[in-house]
This record gives sequence, C-alpha cells and structure tokens, in this order.
Amino acid sequence: MTIRMPMVLLVALAAPLAAQAAYNTLDGSAPLVIAHRGASGYLPEHTLEAYKKAIEMGANYIEPDLVMTKDGHLIARHEPMLGGTTDVSSRPEFAARKTTKMVDGVATTDYFASDFTLAEIKTLRAIQPLAERDQRYNGRFQIPTFAEILDMVKRKTGQAGGRRIGVYPETKHPTYHRNLGLPLEDRVLEVLTRAGMNNREAPVFIQSFEVSNLQYLRTRTRVKLVQLIDGDDVAVDGTVTLAPPYDKPYDFAVSGDSRTYKDMLTPKGLRDIAQYADGIGPWKPYLISSECIVVVNNACDDDNDDGKINEADRKLVDPSTVVTDAHAAGLLVHPFTFRNEQRRLASDYQGRPVDEYLRFFELGVDGMFTDFVDTARTARTLFLMK
Repeated sequence: MTIRMPMVLLVALAAPLAAQAAYNTLDGSAPLVIAHRGASGYLPEHTLEAYKKAIEMGANYIEPDLVMTKDGHLIARHEPMLGGTTDVSSRPEFAARKTTKMVDGVATTDYFASDFTLAEIKTLRAIQPLAERDQRYNGRFQIPTFAEILDMVKRKTGQAGGRRIGVYPETKHPTYHRNLGLPLEDRVLEVLTRAGMNNREAPVFIQSFEVSNLQYLRTRTRVKLVQLIDGDDVAVDGTVTLAPPYDKPYDFAVSGDSRTYKDMLTPKGLRDIAQYADGIGPWKPYLISSECIVVVNNACDDDNDDGKINEADRKLVDPSTVVTDAHAAGLLVHPFTFRNEQRRLASDYQGRPVDEYLRFFELGVDGMFTDFVDTARTARTLFLMK
C-alpha cells in the first residue's frame, strides 16, 4: 500500500534539510541574487518599475548605477551618457545638448546627465537598450533618483513581511565625476544616511571599478564595499584580454599605477583589496572562462552552424582559483553578469541558463548579478535539492 504524506509534513521535513545544506560560500550561507539594474531582462533598466519587479521576483539586492545631474542629484543610469537608455535623442528641445566629453580616456559623443538638471531629467523616459528584449515599455517610465529608490525599497521591505531587501549602488566613473566638480562619494553617503542605511548592519554594498574612491569611502563609512574587476574580451583559448579602458581601474591609469585588473586577482592583489573592501565583483570569465570549439584565422568559427558566432560556439575551460583565493583573503565574490539569451551561454550549458548558475554555485560564489532574478532563484532552489 502506498502511503501519501501530507504536503505540510513534506515541507516540514524538507526545511531542516535545506537549513543543513552547505554552500561553498565564504560563510556557508546561500548566495545572494542581485538584480542587475533591476529586472532588466524584462523592463527598461534602472527604473522604479524594474526594481519593483525584481523585488517581487525575490531578489535579495537591487543594483542602481549612480551618476550625477548638473544640479547635484544622484540618478540611476548605467552610464553618464543618456542616449542609449532614454528617449533624449528624440527630444528636439535637447538636441543642442549633444556633445563630446572624455570618459575614462575615451572621447565619447552623447547626451550627458551632468548637462541636465533633475527637473529636465524627469521629463525623459527610459527605453530598453537591447533590441532583442521587450520594447513594449519604451517611453513609459521615469528616471529615478537614488533617494526615490531607497524610499521604494523601504516601502517594499515593509510589505514583504520582514524580508530584508538590500541595495547595491555603483559609483559610476568616479574620476570623471570628480573632474566635473561633481564627486559622488559623500553625496551617496548623505542619501544613505537620510534613509537610515549608512551603517554596517544595513543591507547595503557600495561597488566601484576604481580603487581610490573605495579607499576614501572606507574612511567615511562602515557600509560594505566591493571592488569590481573588469576585462576587455576573451581570447580564443579562454584568456581574459586587457585593453584600455578595461585593463585597469581608471584612477590607476591617471596616477600611473602599472597594476592591471589581473594583478588585482592574484593572492597578493586580493589581500590588498581586503584592506579596504569586503568583496570583489569580477567579470565572470575570470572565474570560469570558455575557449573556441573551432578556431579559424585566430577567431571562433560557427561550430553549431546557426549562422552566428557567439558564446554558443565556445566550450568551458577549467575554473580558476579566484574564488578560493578570494575566500582565503576573507573576501566575498559576486561575479557579473548572468543572462538568459542563448547567444550568451557556452555550449556546455546546452541552452539552459539554469545550468550556468549551478556551475557557479558549485564553485562557491557568494552571489551574482543577474538580469533574470526568477531564473537565478530557480537555480538556487535546484542547487539545494541536489
């Protein structure tokens, strides 16, 4: 005779097992799901609507990238440039604002947030920057301020039955902003302080690709800090390549510091980072990279014959020791960025984005930045069931 156990009892029995499951993270706790620019796989990035959707999907943290307006307000945009993520280029009243500025040593022509007041920014509307993603919501959502984001997070936390919802702001191009007379760091702390979130216990990480601003922040706050680690491209053999401005923190380039991002990931480099930061946010190929399946003329060939050359034409190589080295230095590891599109998945994953998360969970990452919070949470649940 088959005995069917009530669902309530099954859940009760499963809970202790889940509690006992050990992750390979720094402290054994479940890896964080960090909503990269909000639920950016579904809605225009860096909008209150995208952040809310990510929270409703169960994100542990939402990630607002912060830039400064002409009149000193922090707003959420991926870059100081507005052209790719707003409707500014279709607004005749702002046509004359298009200009060229140096951003991390690169001459860039666009519309810059620092040439707009907050009132003007509020007349713009966000758009989906990736053509392969849903364009139906273009022109519907405003650009939020950092203060508005924190207010929304506090409201959502109150509605979530006590579930902690964190914020993970990035200070974008600190040297660029400082040269404009619009330094970001103290302004970020002011807004956090007003929200009651400038303390060690607050669910807050501040991240940056530069170093000196994080070192400055460490003298001013006990909020957790994360050093981002960038790269330029991945060679045919899986080696991460370096080229300006993605070879080193831009403040290193300005000061003449010869160290690169790769140098920062050596055991010594990680110990140096641990002097001022709580974790690293490396580009994920530094942890698990991929090589071309077929190489023609020193480039990947179209191995799967789909008429396109992308990640699906590559296969994974053995993981690096970055996670274990970082943990040995006491650092958290939060790689970026996980996405669902087939063209972004190495052939080993056979088109299943969940499998990529599982591979990185096995490696022991402490969290990950994702455009698709729902997929990340599904993978985390499956990992517990293994």
